[in-house]
Amino acid sequence: MAKRYLATLARPLRGDEGAIFAAGELMLEGEEKPLAPAVLEPLSPTTAHLTITEGRYHQVRRMFAAVGNHVTALHRDRVGGLDLPADLEPGRYRLMGPEDLAAVFAQPG
Repeated sequence: MAKRYLATLARPLRGDEGAIFAAGELMLEGEEKPLAPAVLEPLSPTTAHLTITEGRYHQVRRMFAAVGNHVTALHRDRVGGLDLPADLEPGRYRLMGPEDLAAVFAQPG
């Protein structure tokens, strides 16, 4: 299941991070297996959406560290096909309806 994060970075993107993340060859420190390909969508020089399909320990932060950058803020804004509401305060929740559940588990097409 894909998870999309909004990452705010300490330094501007160099421009090659998208290709590195998409290659499926990036090795994180202490790991024995490369990461699955990920999709980077730059939004500004220091913000980007990153969509991953794995959920390794602090994966997004570690991916940017591997390419020489530091994540200063991180927010998951989508799980599967479900956009998470921006107005939901940290620590709060809402009940999911059948449409929400279908969106979470929908296969990308």
